[in-house]
Amino acid sequence: MSETDLAERFDTLRPHLHAVAYRLLGSTADADDAAQESWLRLARSDSDAVTNLGGWLTTVVGRVALDMPRTRAARREAPLDPGLPDPVVTWGGADEVDRAPTPEESAVLVDSVSLALLVVLESLSPVERLVFVLHDLFAVPFEEIGATVGRSSAATKQLASRARARVRDRVPAADADPGDPLHREVVLAFLAAARGGDLAGLMAILDAEVVLRVDRGPAPDRSRVVEFSGAADVARQALTFARLAAFARPAVVDGGPGVVTIVDGELVSVQGFAMRGRRIVEIDLYADRERLVHLDPDIQRPPRTAG
Repeated sequence: MSETDLAERFDTLRPHLHAVAYRLLGSTADADDAAQESWLRLARSDSDAVTNLGGWLTTVVGRVALDMPRTRAARREAPLDPGLPDPVVTWGGADEVDRAPTPEESAVLVDSVSLALLVVLESLSPVERLVFVLHDLFAVPFEEIGATVGRSSAATKQLASRARARVRDRVPAADADPGDPLHREVVLAFLAAARGGDLAGLMAILDAEVVLRVDRGPAPDRSRVVEFSGAADVARQALTFARLAAFARPAVVDGGPGVVTIVDGELVSVQGFAMRGRRIVEIDLYADRERLVHLDPDIQRPPRTAG
């Protein structure tokens, strides 16, 4: 296979490889680096001997992602307080305030992963996370994963089972359909209540045990992420953002319902919601301006279909 043909095949697989790496690393920048490293390793290998290029690259990018935190820790490059995993905003443009995503746009989001899941994945060991992501999210056989992590197939299955149990226990039982019109109704109700200072209205759509996580950015004298729980406390926190709520609009964040706030063309916050029926069970809010500057170019709408 010529280098040009190989590069073209790799480019078709790059979004998939980025998705694998993102789920393992929780950082879009690190996922870009891991995907690029997988290309460099492919370019140095005998590609003609690879019978399943997609499977080969998936395991390679998984191995790269597994090694990255170890390498950075050895070099003392690991951040002390990395904060919440990077959000992926796939829909929420300036002219989209009153429009729900089309079925075609919703289909684009099927491969997305909830921020709640990413947060739980952060709590797994690197090997558990790799096994869970490759097998449960991308259907890589245990035999191939075992070869990557240096474990037997049986031991790899045990790792996956342990990781799956921890994920099941800690990820809220939220609705999974990113195109559910009910989600948009709840988001609009949340925005209306926040804009109007309506504490009762906010509490009516918040689960009694709702959790709010706010990533405020790094600071030497405080934790980067602060957490609030309970409908009353979370509703009061939402009202502190009432002034900015006037500039907020519905969005799709990590494949689920969310909100982006844009003031004078600048992205100032991103919120992702996990919902169960008409109740919000989790909110992840990004308010770190320096981080959002790098995210801003990624806020794009899926293309509309003709007609």
